[in-house]
Amino acid sequence: MEESKGASERREFIRLDYTTPIAYKVCREETISKLLEGYTANVSQSGILCRIKDKVQPDDLLWISFDRATLTICADLERRAFIYQNGIIGKVVRIEPAQQEEYSVGVQFLTREEKDLTHIHPKLYFISKSKEEKDV
Repeated sequence: MEESKGASERREFIRLDYTTPIAYKVCREETISKLLEGYTANVSQSGILCRIKDKVQPDDLLWISFDRATLTICADLERRAFIYQNGIIGKVVRIEPAQQEEYSVGVQFLTREEKDLTHIHPKLYFISKSKEEKDV
């Protein structure tokens, strides 16, 4: 019984099964202008597991937009996560083939408490540039 208790306490936050559409962008110069689609599988205060058709790489930064209003954990999520243009910024930490040309992608949300966010500013530049192009 102790083993199962230890296994369930490995995660810092509880994951909730939650399926909803997402829109996302990969923060790279060649992909930032593409708004891609997928859906969530589960979500926690620290990250999200999503199913997408486009291949991403470990450590890619994603801008993810999904309906956060219906989640009760989102009050804490909104306080912790790095929100940019109404989307959450996260880093790809796991990629697994799923079903029918889909990937299960684990994304860890970047937090406002991160010690050094300077490594993401060049990538976020591509998001703001993409928005400026739409406004023209």
